[in-house]
Amino acid sequence: MSIPADEEAARRAGAILSIDLGAIAANWRGLRDAGRATGRPIDCAAVLKADAYGTGAALVGPRLAAEGCRHFFVAQIDEGIALRRVLPEPPIYVLNGLLPGTEGDFVAHRLIPVLNHLGQLNAWRAAAQRFNQALDAVVHLDTGLHRLGFGAEDAQVLINERGRLRGLRLALIMSHLVAAEETSNPINGEQLSRFRTFVRAMPGAPTSLANSSGIFLGPDYHFDLLRPGAALYGINPLPGQPNPMLSVVTLRAHILQTRRIDAFQTVGYGGAWRSARPSRIATIALGYADGYFRNLINRTQVHLAGRKVPVIGRISMDLVTIDVTDVPEAECQAGSMVEVLGPHLTPDDLADHARTNAYEVMTALGRRYHRAYVDGYADAPTEETGEAP
Repeated sequence: MSIPADEEAARRAGAILSIDLGAIAANWRGLRDAGRATGRPIDCAAVLKADAYGTGAALVGPRLAAEGCRHFFVAQIDEGIALRRVLPEPPIYVLNGLLPGTEGDFVAHRLIPVLNHLGQLNAWRAAAQRFNQALDAVVHLDTGLHRLGFGAEDAQVLINERGRLRGLRLALIMSHLVAAEETSNPINGEQLSRFRTFVRAMPGAPTSLANSSGIFLGPDYHFDLLRPGAALYGINPLPGQPNPMLSVVTLRAHILQTRRIDAFQTVGYGGAWRSARPSRIATIALGYADGYFRNLINRTQVHLAGRKVPVIGRISMDLVTIDVTDVPEAECQAGSMVEVLGPHLTPDDLADHARTNAYEVMTALGRRYHRAYVDGYADAPTEETGEAP
């Protein structure tokens, strides 16, 4: 892929977010191959909800399609409509299913609703009659997450009354795991058993259970279609173990100003940090308006000139202060770049510091960052255009 970099826009940017499309593609290949290790013809989808976990669905989707991905999931119908503009052919599934009155939008944009209860199924079947065409549908079975999906009673109704699907093509039966990242959690086996029981009673449709972490539970969980999301973007699907996924994002911010302060001086709103010695303080160009969490006060670091540099004081809307006392002045000037996310501090690491998860870190990535894309581990940056490569 070749999209010319906008060097002028990069110079104007306070912070630059680099996204490696080649790493996302490689992560998808690795997950697909893990599913195929037993020799079964298992397919691998890609979950692109929340703008591909903050990385840009308009570029990630076509890149994965070029890699061979044939199935794409989003959460909301508007995400599906936007994705259809750059992916004209492959199936796009909408996990939240039908909102009242959206049936025509689903048909017009050739989106497939994930049906979560009998009301959605009835509405979609009525749409098939109204538009006089067979419509694809996904049945989502709740096997224990108790969030979305057919509960036990509705599932039994569907088993007993298969005619409720008349006019629909059952494209997929799916469920979602509660705690796939906890390999020893007994809920995994319980959900697997419930899912198998339903599938046996509703034969003939492809099946899907494994999310990112579920892929690593083994072939019993793979069924016909894998549905990775977080792992595609470098989030560790195996907490507490080495991350098998390639890193995808690097975030660097400009230093706007440095200053010297005496011992016992405070920095930032509320005087929440006080210097224990004469210090040098640098201010960098990002803040909580860019998704850098306000609760990171005095609890994380950035990297500069090969050193860990503590983040100090309160996180402001547009600014963060760091203690650069131990960094040589020549390497810490206005205009110098610090690594906020990257090989030294991953989204999983920052999530630990913020007491959240890497999903929130990724999906919070701000739109004020200049976004540069690389592919195939090339060093040359490319600029986001919002169009298919």
